Amino acid sequence: MVDIRTDGMPEGLLEQAYAQFGSKLLNTRSTTWRGLSEEERGGEPLALLRAHPALMKRPLIERDGELFLGWDQNTRAALGVS
Repeated sequence: MVDIRTDGMPEGLLEQAYAQFGSKLLNTRSTTWRGLSEEERGGEPLALLRAHPALMKRPLIERDGELFLGWDQNTRAALGVS
């Protein structure tokens, strides 16, 4: 487990996650998002996520090179968790 707020993202993982999930990776319902100015919100998503790691939806789970975003029924089924 990695705490992205203190440890940051492992090299290349943010880019891989953004390539797979696109704008779904941004948590636009978070207090961090609400605290951004309109100008900041219009910024490049990867730059926003690097500057404000708490903007990323969580959990982001990596297993054997495969990524899962969130903890919904599909993620739990794919991971074999009830």
